[in-house]
This record gives sequence, structure tokens and C-alpha cells, in this order.
Amino acid sequence: MHQTLQSPLVNHLAYPSIRPELLISLCALIATPHGMKYAYENLGDEQFETLIILLSQKLLGIGVQGFSKGKDGGRDAKFVGTAELHPSKAAPWTGTTIIQSKHTNGYNRNFSETDFYNPKAGSKSILSEEIPRIQKLREAKQLDNYMLFANRRLAGMAESTVVGYISDQTGIPKASIYLCGLEQLELWLKLFPDVATNAKLELVDSPLIVSPDELAEVVQAFAEHKATITAVLDAPPTDRVSYDLKNVINKMTKEYADAQRKNYLKETRQIQNFLAAPENSEVLRQYETVVEEFQLKIISKRQDYQTFDAVMNYLVDLLFDRDPILRSHKRLTRALLFYMYWHCDIGASVDTTAN
Repeated sequence: MHQTLQSPLVNHLAYPSIRPELLISLCALIATPHGMKYAYENLGDEQFETLIILLSQKLLGIGVQGFSKGKDGGRDAKFVGTAELHPSKAAPWTGTTIIQSKHTNGYNRNFSETDFYNPKAGSKSILSEEIPRIQKLREAKQLDNYMLFANRRLAGMAESTVVGYISDQTGIPKASIYLCGLEQLELWLKLFPDVATNAKLELVDSPLIVSPDELAEVVQAFAEHKATITAVLDAPPTDRVSYDLKNVINKMTKEYADAQRKNYLKETRQIQNFLAAPENSEVLRQYETVVEEFQLKIISKRQDYQTFDAVMNYLVDLLFDRDPILRSHKRLTRALLFYMYWHCDIGASVDTTAN
């Protein structure tokens, strides 16, 4: 039988610092980067592609062809004809529109990060790898318009810069290039709610429903990969310090920390109770072994990251790449990682006896 990890969301008497988050309407948060309605980072690449196909069918037409792998290894979707809504009904795109989706497991990522866009000659980025393919399609007259969707934030200045870069490199007119980031994606899904339903998107605040066996499975998957995971988890467990102070010590940004707490705090008590149950002593031992192994490997790697946001995103990507069990339990895996951090099992912490 499944149990719902849904104790009272947060007792505001026990956690007064986050009471405002519980009182703000989700609808009012949709337009802000830290108040996204859907957990896009928990989607798999194929599910994100499905979302983009469904949305593109609304914007362009039902004739949008799904993502398929080309001879060069790229994955594109395509629409041929006159668009229904994009950029507008009065002046729609015509011809061949190539659609690409770029999903990331990371939270709070943006288009300006160098892994996505780096204009330096010889640099490697997601866009630099796509540019030669786009050029070939353009030269073969198989591309008139280009759309790129990503679950990353897209600021106005970044949009202008990236669009200009793509245009300069490929010869596509700027008016024929469309970038869609998280903010616009949320607005589209508000306008077309059936798209989110058909794509089976998970609401950020939806309860985490899981059986004890599934949680044990995730912990065991962590344990099996502890020897090869070289992620950044530095200090041994210490007495609990305040979440805000811990974030300052670890250089975790407020936006990332608030989102992590909002999404996963409600699950920590259930995870703790599960690990503390006598019948789960072997699972707890595996958990402690994993944490210890992480701690021993972090110090040499931590210097590579400016914020703990990057640490967590790196660890999530690494875990999902290494193990199919973790990939199939993305939200539970994230909840367990947050538990490790919240419980002071990972991440630097002050010596509370020093003061």
C-alpha cells in the first residue's frame, strides 16, 4: 500500500520564516522565476519533448511532426505551412519551421550560462553544437524559421543577445527566430491548460506519493553508485544550524534555497521517520555509507563551483545519468538530496560549540 508523504505542509509556528510562502497564491507566483507552477526539472527529456510538441501544435498547427533523430544525431521537430498563431494571426510564419527542445535537470538555470551559450571562438556549449546543424538545414533550404524551447530563465537582454548570435551564425533573420524560456512557457500553459494535462506535468506543490519499497530502492541506488560519484558533499554531520545560516555558509542563493524548501520541506519528516524505523536499519546503514562516501570526495571538487546551487545541480545530473532507478524517481531523489542538506548530512556547517 502506498503512503502519501503529506503531513501538514509546514507548521507555521514551528517554521515562522516560511509562513509567507504558504499564504501567497500559486497563481500570483506563476510569472516569477522562483514560483513556477510545474516542476520542469523533474521531467525526462522525452516528456519535455512531448510537452513542446503539444504546445507547438497549438502555436503552429496540428501538422507539427514529432521529434526524430537526424543523420547528424540531432533531434528536431518540424512544421511545414502557415502557422496558426505564431508570431501572430495577422502575420504568421510561413515555410518550414524547425523546433528544438533543450531540457536540463538543473533548477534556476538560464540561457546566459556558458554551458548553454558561449560566443567565444572554440568554446563548447549547447548552442555551439547546434549551430552547424542549423547552418546545413538553412543552406539546404530546409529551414525558414527556428524555435528553441528550454526550461531555463530567459531575460530580455539575454534573448536579444542569443537571438542575435544565432542570426549572425546562420543567416536566419532575427524575426524568424523564437526563444521560449520558463517565464513564457508558464504563460503559454496558462493559456493552453490542456497541454499541461496531456503532457502529464507534475505540479510543484503536488504531494509526493511513494511506497516504502520505492524509497528503499532509491537509497539502494545511491549506495550502489557511491564509489563512482565524485560530487561535492563536504562536512561531517553536525548539530543543526538554521537553514538561512547554512545557506550563507554554503553560498546557496536565496532563490534556490527558498525553492528547495518550498518543494521538499514537507517530505523531510516522512523520510526521517522511514530511515528511523527499526525494520529499515539496513537501509539507514546504506544511507549513512552513501553520505560518508560523499563527504570524503567533496573537498577536492567543491572549489570548482561558485555556489551550492551548482553543487546540487551537478549532483542531480550525475545521479540521473548514472542510474535508471534514480531517473525514474526524479522527485523522490531530489527530496532525498534536500533531506541530506536540510539534515546537515551534506554541505558545510558551523561548529555550534565554538560560540
